[in-house]
Amino acid sequence: MIVKTEGVGLKRNGKWILEDINWQINKNEHWVLYGLNGAGKTALLNMLCAYYHPTVGSVEVLGKVFGKAELGGSLRKKIGLVSNRLQQNLYMTDSAYEIILSGAFASIGLYETPTDEIRQKAIDLLKMLGCFDYADREYSSLSQGEKQRVLIARALMLDPELIILDEPATGLDFLAREQLLETINVLAKQKNGPAIIYVTHHLEEILPVFSHSILLKKGKVFAKGQTEEMMTSKNLSEFFELPVEVIWNNQRPLLAKSLK
Repeated sequence: MIVKTEGVGLKRNGKWILEDINWQINKNEHWVLYGLNGAGKTALLNMLCAYYHPTVGSVEVLGKVFGKAELGGSLRKKIGLVSNRLQQNLYMTDSAYEIILSGAFASIGLYETPTDEIRQKAIDLLKMLGCFDYADREYSSLSQGEKQRVLIARALMLDPELIILDEPATGLDFLAREQLLETINVLAKQKNGPAIIYVTHHLEEILPVFSHSILLKKGKVFAKGQTEEMMTSKNLSEFFELPVEVIWNNQRPLLAKSLK
């Protein structure tokens, strides 16, 4: 069991942000968390990472039951979070290699001396994710797509059991997006690799490796299940309250407004 939430609700400043969230992620499953801005995606991610605790309901992440186990840092070291918010806190003059090395210590900046084993692991990740050619360049000089690949490599340094990719393709052009998605595809197919939650509101980013999807709308689960069953014209027309058409091409969905 990777994630299990039952009847979860979250109240902030007198307002329900999340309501009746029931969700289960099993080992070897990769999920898409799909929803528009304001749907509650960030609040749900913060809860999974133990930054928030539920107002009602139960949450279990990687065997840790909220309220019954010590959480915080011990849990977060098992979760690799890749988000633009993290990117803003990094030292832009550090090299890509140094950024990745810092992931071994879960620190912003490199304050400890890495062992030879840690250095080799960082080099292996640089190669696996296609970052090796710019390992010595300053992080600030990298393109947005290159930065995201570095962040994914950084997140993998502690061998997490769960990777959360929070809208990683935001701001990327078509080519950079597809290059990043290919990197994620490689990661998802790694033997004994982590479970992945891919957060997006762009249907065309959903890869075949994401076998399951959960649709979040106004803080509630609209639907969840097999991705091909979730991403249909009928289902998404109800989700958007607007006639739309879903076109599948090469096992990936595309979204268009229906002309019917």
